[in-house]
Amino acid sequence: MEIMAEPGNTALNKEVLNDIQSKLLKYIRRQSGVRYRELLRLAGLSNGVLTYNILSLEKSNHIIVDRNSKSNITRYYPNSIPTEQSNIIGHIRIYTARQIILCMLEYNKPCTFNEIVKYTNKAQSTISWHLKRLKDAGIVSVQYSHHHQYHQYLQLYKLTDGELVTDVLYKYKESFMDKVVNNYTEIVEDL
Repeated sequence: MEIMAEPGNTALNKEVLNDIQSKLLKYIRRQSGVRYRELLRLAGLSNGVLTYNILSLEKSNHIIVDRNSKSNITRYYPNSIPTEQSNIIGHIRIYTARQIILCMLEYNKPCTFNEIVKYTNKAQSTISWHLKRLKDAGIVSVQYSHHHQYHQYLQLYKLTDGELVTDVLYKYKESFMDKVVNNYTEIVEDL
């Protein structure tokens, strides 16, 4: 079976996808920000076949490939996702980063480091690492507040654009739920 590209982009309409590329595009649309290994598992393809078809989809502009050289993480997105959303998706697909973001949304105010640690129930070093990545990505910002009782400055963390993050969480929540269900299914099958 071959399908044509989505209507709306006439340059893509001339490009015909093979069965494997159609299947990969479906997975990428359903799970925006999917990583290579996850896509390999979902598609059940060999490394070479997956690489060839992913490169073909990228060259034909059907997908956007985000190669993060700092973390050696590559994520795949449908071409319809704006960059500011794909940046957020890539981070909220990581459980601990998502928990940090949910903490800030739930408190609905800038949070202290200790509040985030308590909310997530993770080690301080883990939270520190994720907060640095979220700050570097521009998703979280830091502000300083003078604490009169202790005569010190506190670092307060908040979402740079809480409305955009909320929209992305809502819009792509099914993608994250699929992953949770798939992980649970794999654990049960391994027993």
